This record gives sequence, structure tokens and C-alpha cells, in this order.
Amino acid sequence: MKIVVIGGGEVGIYVGSRLSEDGHDVTLIEQNESLAESFRDLYNIRLLVGNGCSAGVLMKAEIDTCDYLLAMTNDDRVNIMACSIAKSLGVGSAVARVHDHTYFDHSMFNYQVHFSIDSLINPEALCAVEMAKSIRNPGRVAVENFARGQLEVQSIKLGENSKFSNRTLADIKIEQGIRVVYIQRGDFYDVPNKDTILRRGDILTLVGSPESLMNVRLACNPECYMEHVNGVLWGGTETAIALIRLLSHSRFKLRILEPNLDICKQLSESFPQVTVINGSATSLRLLQEEQIEKADFFIACSKSDEENIMVYLQAKKLGAKKIFLATNRSDYEQVIEEMKSVIGVELAVSPRTATYNEIKRYISEDVCVELGSISDNAGKILQIRIGRESSCIGRFIRDIQWPKGSVVVALLRKYYTKVPTAEDKILEGDHIVIAVMKDKISELMRMF
Repeated sequence: MKIVVIGGGEVGIYVGSRLSEDGHDVTLIEQNESLAESFRDLYNIRLLVGNGCSAGVLMKAEIDTCDYLLAMTNDDRVNIMACSIAKSLGVGSAVARVHDHTYFDHSMFNYQVHFSIDSLINPEALCAVEMAKSIRNPGRVAVENFARGQLEVQSIKLGENSKFSNRTLADIKIEQGIRVVYIQRGDFYDVPNKDTILRRGDILTLVGSPESLMNVRLACNPECYMEHVNGVLWGGTETAIALIRLLSHSRFKLRILEPNLDICKQLSESFPQVTVINGSATSLRLLQEEQIEKADFFIACSKSDEENIMVYLQAKKLGAKKIFLATNRSDYEQVIEEMKSVIGVELAVSPRTATYNEIKRYISEDVCVELGSISDNAGKILQIRIGRESSCIGRFIRDIQWPKGSVVVALLRKYYTKVPTAEDKILEGDHIVIAVMKDKISELMRMF
């Protein structure tokens, strides 16, 4: 495919070079001439020096014949404007890297629709999703995130004192937006219906928003419900802010260490439920005073990789239980990845890698992408793209004869993601997430 990438920073050049290695025809537009020249002999990509918001520069990149425009600069407004102009000039699909949470909030105004942008990506938020997966459900049976953390799949065991025991699915009336996908009873797996009776010891696989699933966990298994999970974050960065939003449930008690007083004040005003401490985590004394060893997790996610590594080592020495590390520069990413097992990093995330992985999945021409497995690989979670030839286009979910042993658990449309109802209609370009028993995958795929 023909792809134009705007911005030769850490994220832009990494995404462009990796897509080129994947066999795509990539053109990189970078305004800084000396920076652009430094890439010329390093990467197998076409380079254009100029303003990515200029219609002339975009036409020079033959944007009207390109499949994708990826605006990856550090400036939200530049990225949004470039995507909007590229769409007007005829690019197939436009993706903007955006940091400001305002552009993701569609409650009052849909910026994506207004500027004709097909997808918004926040690299730091993608990193936060990866860390939140491990924090929300330690020791989980099977948890996979999709739709950038908007929906989650969880497997929860029905406890001895669960109020759901010996009741049918119709009777328990799980809150709207949650779907029971599978039930595992010993070695037996089943896709339930409204008349299925739940038993103690059953393992329920559910899909829904992280917040709603957190509430259901208490009803399913009150014995193993953790009253509080205490976490400490180093650095009031975008990654930290995204984590605060993802871990907004009252179960999580968060503290942020931030040396900049103005940032501390902003965080305190925006997130009153979070304890904000003005100080540097590079201070061993401060870490000791905050009793890092008693925290359930510690995340080093400041903008300085050097400080993140130093703070990680100090937290490790003090006995922190789980430590996550965010890296920003490519210089450190490979070294940390190679030393992860040696120094005991629970999880290391990188904005540029997270962005590449998200874009690779977004531009994939595969009809089907495997998102995860369920219950010892007895079932799969598949994301299926609805192409123009699909027989499902224009039909309500209730009218489609889905194979027995499969269930549609999510509908991903350009501007939103939801747990669908029987009244939702399938449209061209949609992506549907389906949970399916392993022996029914072939039958399911014949529909697409």
C-alpha cells in the first residue's frame, strides 16, 4: 500500500521505517531539512522536505493516489489539519496522532467527523492501556483488551457466596453493556442463552467496559475481590493521566510524584481523587517516606528515560511488588527489552512501538485478526472486517444465522465501539469482534 507519514520524530520515523520493512511504499514528509537528510541513507523510504499541511507538498507526495495518511508530528493541530486537507485531496484514510483528550470527547462535538479524520491515536494512552491490563486483573485467567481499552474480556470464577449462583442469565439481569460470552464448567465449555443456569465454580467469560466489569466482579466472586489496589506513579505525564482515567474505579488508590509544582496543581484540580505529591522520585528518601514497598504497583513514566531507569532501580531495591517502565527514546528501548528479564521489569512500554502495533492492525487487509484466546485455547476472539462483498452488510444482527458456538461481542465503527444488541445493523467498513468455539471458526469464516 502507498502510505504518507508526516513528521520525522521518534514516533513518525519508527512507524514509517517499520511499515517500509513490511513492504509498503512509504513517503515521509519532514519540515526540518537537516533532520530529513539524516534519514536519507538509513531508511528505505522516500523523503520530502516541506510542510505536511501544505496542499502543494501533499500533492507532490501524490496523496490522491495514497491509501493512508499518517500525521505523526508532536503538534495536534498540525496533525488534524494535515489529515483534513489530505482527505479533501483524496487520500483513502487519514490517521492523526493526538494528545489532547478534548479531541477524543464526542459528548459535545465530534472533531473526527468535523475534520473528516478516520482515526485518532494517542501513543501515550496506548501505553497506558497495556499497563492497565496487568494492573486491573493480576493473575487473570484470560483477559484481552481491544478497542484501545474501551472494551475488555474477562474470565471470572463464580464464588461460593455469589448471588448469581443457581439463577438463570435472564434472572440475574447483568447491567446493560455486558455480555456473557462463554461458560466453563469443569472441562465443558458452552455459549449460554437466557435460560442457562449458573452454578458455583463456573467460569464466566464476559465482555464490557472495564468499569462495568469491575462492578460485576464483586457480584460474581466477593471472596477474591480486592478492596483497594494502591499504586504510585512517577511523573505527571500524558501516560500517567491516561492511566488515571483507565483506573478511575474507587478500588484504585493512586499517588503521583511530580517535581513541577504547576503540574501538581493542575493534576490536583483535574483529579481530586488522586493524591499528588510535589517531589522527585529520584530521591531515595522520598520513596522511603512513601513506603513504595507497600504499594501494589509502581510506574516510572516521566519524560526522562534516564530518571525512569534510576527510579526503577531504586524502587526495585526498596522492594516494590510490581514495576512498570515507560521508555521514550529508541536508544534505551532495545537495551531495556534485552535486559528486562535480568533486571526484573514487569512490563516495559514504548509510545512508538504501541503506535506502530496499532497502525499495523488498523491498515491490515486481513479479513480476520485474532485478538486473543479463551479458556485454554478452546475458543478464539476474532476481529473481522466487513468488506464490500460481505453478505452481512445491511442486515440486523438478529437476522444473521451465526454458527452455534459463536457470539458477536463488540461492534467497532469508525467513531465508536459498543457491545451490540440484536437491533444493530452491520455496515460496510465495520469491524465486529466475535467469540467462537475453535471447531466453529471455519464455518464462521465462510460467511465473510
